Amino acid sequence: MTDGPVRLHNTATRRKEVFVPRDPSDVRLYLCGPTVYDRAHLGNARPVMVFDVLVRLLRQVYGAEAVTYVRNFTDVDDKINARAMQRRDAGDPRPLVEIVRAITDETIDWYHADMDALGALRPDHEPRATDYIPQMVAMIGELVAKGHAYEADGHVLFSVASYPEYGRLSGRSVEDMIAGARVEVAPFKRDPMDFVLWKPAAEDEPGWPSPWSRGRPGWHIECSAMSRELLTPSFDIHGGGNDLMFPHHENEIAQSCCADPGAGFAQVWLHNEMLQVEGKKMSKSLGNFFTVRDLLDRGVPGEVIRFVFLSTHYRKPMDWTEKKRAEAEKTLDYWQRLTLTCEPTPLSEFIPAAEIVDAVADDLNTHLALVYLRSLTDQPQKLLDNARWLGLLSDAQREDHRARVATYEMGHGKAPSSELASLASSLDLARNKAKLSKDYSEVDALKASLLAAGVEVRMSKDGVELVPGPSFDPAKLEALK
Repeated sequence: MTDGPVRLHNTATRRKEVFVPRDPSDVRLYLCGPTVYDRAHLGNARPVMVFDVLVRLLRQVYGAEAVTYVRNFTDVDDKINARAMQRRDAGDPRPLVEIVRAITDETIDWYHADMDALGALRPDHEPRATDYIPQMVAMIGELVAKGHAYEADGHVLFSVASYPEYGRLSGRSVEDMIAGARVEVAPFKRDPMDFVLWKPAAEDEPGWPSPWSRGRPGWHIECSAMSRELLTPSFDIHGGGNDLMFPHHENEIAQSCCADPGAGFAQVWLHNEMLQVEGKKMSKSLGNFFTVRDLLDRGVPGEVIRFVFLSTHYRKPMDWTEKKRAEAEKTLDYWQRLTLTCEPTPLSEFIPAAEIVDAVADDLNTHLALVYLRSLTDQPQKLLDNARWLGLLSDAQREDHRARVATYEMGHGKAPSSELASLASSLDLARNKAKLSKDYSEVDALKASLLAAGVEVRMSKDGVELVPGPSFDPAKLEALK
């Protein structure tokens, strides 16, 4: 439990505030999930990491059973239909509806595998938009009845002019939004800013009956209807990348507040900044676009990707660089070696260090939490358990590490990894003491003995790493026990 309050930066108020849930026994969160037609790129993973840490914190503070986390799948969309048409044109004989379902099922499986590899906990609910079409039709009908939406040529559009607060979240005027947005021009719109709640579907496309046409919902109504159904019209936290602030989140607010006046929709809005690669915006045209799976397939462990994400505050642009990847891999490998013989405490029984919880409770300051973890190299058990609370050093990653060590040992001669990890911890502790006493004789003696045993000694600000070299002789370690 944190000694202080949980503080979060609320986009709606543009300041960091003490988080006070509507009901501490029923804390509710909604994160906008992916449109499932292709692999998740690296930027898609950032909001998942942010909310994963947030949920871990809230479950620690309010209790595991008191927190409900929802993240949706958009499985009806023009991009999905286009991908299905490509497959059909390439010779897939199935009806388009069946191809669409196959694509979305496959992509959801990919997404789960990739996010699992990053150590992200599964949400309590993962609604597919196509399972909530009746709720969307009902909500659209309410908006029409209340004068906030209108039917035209089989479409239903939300009337932005009917909601005076529109633009408040992003801080833009309607004029600014029209000037800066890609506004869909259509002859049946009463106003350029009006957006689609329902649209007709082509005969072979996925479609559902409605009072207006056989068709499908617009993107924005999906999240409003699903969050309303699973979390009620009033819930605590809504979030996503800041690229969703306008128009998606603005439109969600308008729909939901007009459908349920006085409910307030989400009271806290959390938005993460975007991702860059080597200082540049990630894009296919620059050749620096890659998916999470691309990195995993290149042999980058999932916990390394997670570590790099956690190293930067979520409200700052995150720059993925080869240098950061290498540093994260080195640090985690060192931690894995230090904790190799430790048995992890079950998370359900573990209370994380106050320093870790307090850091995360201060607007998800994961960078500070990692700084604290670095100070625990002389306490391997504490390091392991607190790292696991942050989603690092998981069972899967530890097994992965053991497999890599075993592979190395097969090719280089058996190395007593646990002994090296223990000696690395001893050397690091001696070095830290020497920094205070200015007497480095113990450090020099231990280092000399390790070098004589054929062990490469790598020291950095992150700690000490011991690696068996070509002339490594395990027998010579006996004298160091």
